[in-house]
Amino acid sequence: MKEETIIDNDRVELTMASSNNEVRGGSQRLQTLLHHFQPSSNSISITNPLQQVSNSKPNKKAAVLICLFEGQDGNLRVILTQRASSLSTHAGEVALPGGKRDESDADDVQTALREAKEEIGLDPSLVTVITLLEPFHSKYGITIIPVVGILSNKDAFSPVLDSAEVEAVFDVPLEMFLKNDNRRAEQREWMGEKHLIHYFDYEVENKKYVIWAITAAILIRAATLILQRPPAFLEQRPKIWGGITENDTILLQRNNSQL
Repeated sequence: MKEETIIDNDRVELTMASSNNEVRGGSQRLQTLLHHFQPSSNSISITNPLQQVSNSKPNKKAAVLICLFEGQDGNLRVILTQRASSLSTHAGEVALPGGKRDESDADDVQTALREAKEEIGLDPSLVTVITLLEPFHSKYGITIIPVVGILSNKDAFSPVLDSAEVEAVFDVPLEMFLKNDNRRAEQREWMGEKHLIHYFDYEVENKKYVIWAITAAILIRAATLILQRPPAFLEQRPKIWGGITENDTILLQRNNSQL
């Protein structure tokens, strides 16, 4: 696995290219997605921006897996879980597969893949990791690293849920996190800073789910990066989730000019 950091405008990405430079059995779209994230000769190598985070205590670090696959309509979808109602924290909420880093984990990728295997039975060998997103920080001092991977053969994945942790597994279109459809937002304030919490409603097989808070923020960021376009709404993230984006600045300036 080869690592190289790329600087692109307002984002810093840790890009990872597989050794064989292809997604096993993937469609042309998935192959294109992988090649898009491969380091190029024009990439700018700098010190790993996650190095300081990686050296933090394991019990203050977590990783989640943004596992993408191509749906029957040719669009990208992402796998999500509903946490077990018996859990002591965030019971019944929608989440990405993942969890806290173990001392035995070599890196954030291993944490994300291990947790996905434990929670939903996703074999790590089915997933090709293409990139890591910048860290998101929780109010409780936990640093969360989103790991983006491609599941090229969805049929090879037969979910096996850990009932102590996961109540359900489902998937949603990645593009929904850039649209205003089925989205609402609430303004919150934390440590004197106003920000928005986004809620996305999704229904499948007569079951309703709500993707919100940090999970929604991570998926908005992932959709923006993967689909290469900004959301149709103001994100207004808190600083611990990345703060104001370039698109937010444009939208705010546009709104002010119309006043």
